[in-house]
Amino acid sequence: MSTDTSEQSPEDELRERITNFLRRNFPQIQMHGGSAAIQDLDIEEGSVTVQLGGACSGCGISPMTIQAIKTRMTKEIPEIETVHASTGMGGQEGMAGGAEGDSGMSPSFPGDTTDDGEEDEGPQAPF
Repeated sequence: MSTDTSEQSPEDELRERITNFLRRNFPQIQMHGGSAAIQDLDIEEGSVTVQLGGACSGCGISPMTIQAIKTRMTKEIPEIETVHASTGMGGQEGMAGGAEGDSGMSPSFPGDTTDDGEEDEGPQAPF
């Protein structure tokens, strides 16, 4: 089997780079029984949709994983400008998304500034 990439289309080459990025930067997904697969790739738009599955569905830290994928992938792979990701839970877009009809929620971290300019103090304890 040849490893010559000159025969690959630009889309196949980019898919391979994204897959390698996910394996290299997020081995914990597979180690914890989850999976990450490219669901859609649009080279002209510079966007990719990643579907997290397996143990990622319903995992409490999957929103943080999604945010990390979005942030790191756009920095490491210059052709990618937008990352959409979801866990498949209820068909809703993950926190890295922004699809129409989503819940309007976005990731929030202590110290972040909200849309109205106020500092986010993080989640409140339920007690």
